[in-house]
Amino acid sequence: MFFRYTKWSMLWALVILILCGIPGRDIPHISFLELLSFDKFVHAGIFFVLLLLTVRGFVLQDSYPVLKERAKLMAAIICISYGGLLEIMQATVFEERSADVFDFIANSFGCLLGTLVYGRVEKIVLMKLIK
Repeated sequence: MFFRYTKWSMLWALVILILCGIPGRDIPHISFLELLSFDKFVHAGIFFVLLLLTVRGFVLQDSYPVLKERAKLMAAIICISYGGLLEIMQATVFEERSADVFDFIANSFGCLLGTLVYGRVEKIVLMKLIK
């Protein structure tokens, strides 16, 4: 039952792992995008999506009550930790990659933004159900 609802967040986490593991030489460098710090928007965006998928999975599942009751907090902790672990892996495991504290900050920002957005949407939906 747990996997049924969390499979999309796990699949997205795998996509992120693959993208973070691509050797640096294989990543296209586009100068005008680098000037806009496009990379940080990408980091925030992929972790925003990961957070939303994870919270949704935790809310829908019934196997682990603590995950259901504290879905946003638990998802934020897990996703931010995953972002930190990936940065460490980029420094130590993946070829031609390096850790960047600003990438970790962007990952965390995406998670926190996802938590806020999910909370806002949740309130709107609850208000409509109450009426």
